[in-house]
Amino acid sequence: MKTLPSLLLCLGLLLSSAHAQAPKPIRILLITGGCCHDYPKQKDILKEGLEKRLNAEVVQVHTDDKSTKPPLAIYGNPNYADGFDLVIHDECAASISDEEVIRGVLKPHINGTPGLNLHCAMHCYRIGNANEPAEFGTPHGLWFEYLGLQSSGHGPQEPISITHIEKDDALSKNLPDWTTMKEELYNNVKVFDTAKPVTRGKQLVKNKDGTEKEVDFVTAWTNLYKGKTRVFSNTIGHNNDTVSDDRYLNFVARGALWATDHLNKDGTAKEGYAK
Repeated sequence: MKTLPSLLLCLGLLLSSAHAQAPKPIRILLITGGCCHDYPKQKDILKEGLEKRLNAEVVQVHTDDKSTKPPLAIYGNPNYADGFDLVIHDECAASISDEEVIRGVLKPHINGTPGLNLHCAMHCYRIGNANEPAEFGTPHGLWFEYLGLQSSGHGPQEPISITHIEKDDALSKNLPDWTTMKEELYNNVKVFDTAKPVTRGKQLVKNKDGTEKEVDFVTAWTNLYKGKTRVFSNTIGHNNDTVSDDRYLNFVARGALWATDHLNKDGTAKEGYAK
């Protein structure tokens, strides 16, 4: 018969073993700031929403600057993502076109750090005319090669009908098609061969003569950057009501799991990575 000290020792060993086997949280660097969005609120919505859904720790890099050249601390530091498993680009830096700065932002992803890009991140770091289709290996194509899709602008804020393209895909499994509140639908100048579309968005837009037309673009996709780095992007997310919607946050969380290779084929998180 075991004595009380022996039982306590066994219990301590079991607890220590369980703690040692528990996976470490996904360390996520969330970058926010710049023009045209309520980043002071959205950064906290995203942090809380991701940490509620995932075994993750979200660290923020933020500036309240509302210009198209926000002075983010990552600029000039190509090692800014050291120690992180994922970088979320949610900044709006449309006027930053310095090639050296852009290469510095891309450096962690070139080295293999996964990326997740939201909304205005698609319109950042542009060199040259964003409406002209870009080619890999050119300064004009630097950021678009990383994203896997080139976008140059958006239409009015109107509801967008979001449809999952392949219902059995791990990123879409058991997630609903849905219609947003008033949102911006980003155009597709070019979808690169390295990208795989995941959702599409349709929006009714009024013409000047009062008639309506339906526009239809890819809104979310995956990309394999440099043949190795997982990158997930979602163009939806202008307004706080959208960013705080459970359907939006569930999808972004699943994108984070996919990018860090913690997503099962049935759409569930690998053991230890879901809250």
